[in-house]
Amino acid sequence: MALHEGDPDALGGYRIVDRLGAGGMGVVYRARSRSGREVAVKVVHAQYAGDAVFRARFRQEIEAVRKVSGAFTAPVVDADPEAPRPWMATQYVPGRSLSAGIRADGPLRGAELRRLALGLVEALRDIHRAGVVHRDLKPANVLMAEDSPRVIDFGISRAAENQTLTETGHMMGTPPFMSPEQLADARSVGPASDVFSLGALVVFAATGRGPFDADNPYLTAYRVMNEEPDLAAVTEPLRTVLSRCLAKDPAARPGLDTLAGEFAVALPESPSDETPTVPQRPEDPEPTRLAEPARAAPSSSSAPGAGPAPAEGEAVHGASAPRTRNRRLPLLAGVVGVLVAVLMAYLLGPLGGGDTAEGGGSPSPAATRWGDLPGGWRPWQTTVLAAAARGVQRPRAPQGPDSAGQPSCALSAGSVYCGGNSTLPVRVDAVTGRVLWRADTDPPGLEPNRYNSMVIGVHEGVVLVRESVLNTAANDTAASVVAFRAADGRRMWSRPMRDDLAPAVLVGGLVLTLDGPTVTARSPRDGSARWSTTTVPTGYGCDFLSAGDALYVDCTGYHTPSGVQRRLIAVDLADGSARRAASAPPEGAAYAGTLDGRLVFVGRRSSDPTAQDNPYARVELIDPRAGTRTTRTLDGEYSGRVTVTHGVLCFAAAGGRMTALSPLTGKRLWQTPTTLERPAAPVADGRGSVFVPSASGRVAALDARTGHLLWESYPRADIPVSGDYHSSELLFNGGALVVTTPDGTIFTLDPAHPERKPAST
Repeated sequence: MALHEGDPDALGGYRIVDRLGAGGMGVVYRARSRSGREVAVKVVHAQYAGDAVFRARFRQEIEAVRKVSGAFTAPVVDADPEAPRPWMATQYVPGRSLSAGIRADGPLRGAELRRLALGLVEALRDIHRAGVVHRDLKPANVLMAEDSPRVIDFGISRAAENQTLTETGHMMGTPPFMSPEQLADARSVGPASDVFSLGALVVFAATGRGPFDADNPYLTAYRVMNEEPDLAAVTEPLRTVLSRCLAKDPAARPGLDTLAGEFAVALPESPSDETPTVPQRPEDPEPTRLAEPARAAPSSSSAPGAGPAPAEGEAVHGASAPRTRNRRLPLLAGVVGVLVAVLMAYLLGPLGGGDTAEGGGSPSPAATRWGDLPGGWRPWQTTVLAAAARGVQRPRAPQGPDSAGQPSCALSAGSVYCGGNSTLPVRVDAVTGRVLWRADTDPPGLEPNRYNSMVIGVHEGVVLVRESVLNTAANDTAASVVAFRAADGRRMWSRPMRDDLAPAVLVGGLVLTLDGPTVTARSPRDGSARWSTTTVPTGYGCDFLSAGDALYVDCTGYHTPSGVQRRLIAVDLADGSARRAASAPPEGAAYAGTLDGRLVFVGRRSSDPTAQDNPYARVELIDPRAGTRTTRTLDGEYSGRVTVTHGVLCFAAAGGRMTALSPLTGKRLWQTPTTLERPAAPVADGRGSVFVPSASGRVAALDARTGHLLWESYPRADIPVSGDYHSSELLFNGGALVVTTPDGTIFTLDPAHPERKPAST
């Protein structure tokens, strides 16, 4: 990982060579001593250096690591807990974390899983013999070295006799891998708590999922405390061993000596005795094999109901799925997803069965399901903070663990253009993953935490970006539309705007902004106003909606005695002339897309915007030309992200369940469980497939006609998936997929071979 501006050149006589990672409490660097010895240096974030309690906890970590000296840990080489920014140097262990390995290559099998399980048992033996309880054994804290796994990060460990730094009311640990007693009272945990964490970690290593995974940390903690572990994806005899490790009663868990023998039996050393840990889907009587599908050139026709195609030479952020404005009504968190879907073998090629959507079913899948990859394409993975070839090469590091990321991107002419929170606009080569340029702020060098950017779209070599800058008093934000030259990132023009009323959009070759009641259309080339029109009553918040060659402004106003007055206004892109549509969607209804020129909304059970537990229960079809609105009751109640794909209304629930309904009748067409965590709205490819990205970077592909799960990829982002989440995005680069995640990761997939390992750029 490249160094960031502001990273130190040296610490305690160690020259900083590279950045290995960062977390909520500090940064870890790879460094070299004067003799050439490589070490890993952990440095505390500046904001915690003055905290006496945190310094004491850091000293405790150093003491804990020094007590533990074994082949399965990384010993302390040097440390200075009294430095202005406390630091600790440990032996550098070449190798990636277990979480990164599973994310890139999938679950472990056979000898790899045996080596991990037995190695971790040995590591815990060494740790416990030293009188230390680790208390944070998780995939990110296990390094997969060539010879054996190494346990690192003793930041919240404690000596068995030391309770003083465990504070009441502070949850110390990572819920998916915490024991019930640690969640109940962290001060009371003993070695058996680490055995529970070990069991959960081995389940994750064997299946790619934890035994108590849920939509957010609170539900996860509830499951750890009250429910049995989900071990359906683990085969016997390993399942029985892990079930004992995950017993609620610490006394019922096996000791480490016993566990070593049970792992040795359950995970045989002979390759001929290996058994897969992920079972076949019940509905698949025979093991499915990875088929090599034929490729064809991308189709030029658009899928029915997929929304308007951008103009030639124009790429629009979010064009593949409608955006929902967060300030109107937050999307309701879905119910806990059904955890019966397991990672399956990839099934490609013709599929049969299922009913088509009325008025717009997808074409039948064929052997030519996937389009051609761009010339020279290879799988890659990078981040919005990676070093750039031109402009600002290395951005200044924002403060705080969640400061940077949440990218918004658009793809045009073989490049991905992205912005984000505390993120300067960047151009990434969609074929190689190289960051070609990074634009600077105006004035240059603005503090990252005061700056946000969002890519609106790309038009004829011009990148349109919405920028917002927080003032030095941190009490007001100034927003503007800025144009950058796509070739080199040079700033071309800037115009102030208000985005508290409606987000700026690029449609029909025009940049549209709403300033008070006035809609202004500007030229992307020079920012000049083409037309402006007063169309919106004062006090309304709006969204721009495009349907074919038509533009609509969807506005919601204040409460009145007759209820909330929502208006739908049609605007002529040629001259800005406007008229109020005869019909408008009800309050709380979310825009999902278009179907045969009609606008599709999904309405909630209650029109009261303050109602709690308010799922979607109706579909509203509005024909602005005819001035009509048709309402159909859905055959169930649904939550999550929703869009129209291939003429079908498709819901992606927070727990990963995908449901397709007919927008004409409201009847359910198919429903498929997946293992996605907090999925974004589904995206159609025009070939009969639907792709769904998730906040962790896991992607699922489904057949749009039948709902059959074609494949799921492994997660790529090492982030917690919480209740209030930001969507990932999925874009098409020819036959390849480009996916972003909320932590700023960008990567590509070949949909014909989603298992291919990406190359870091």
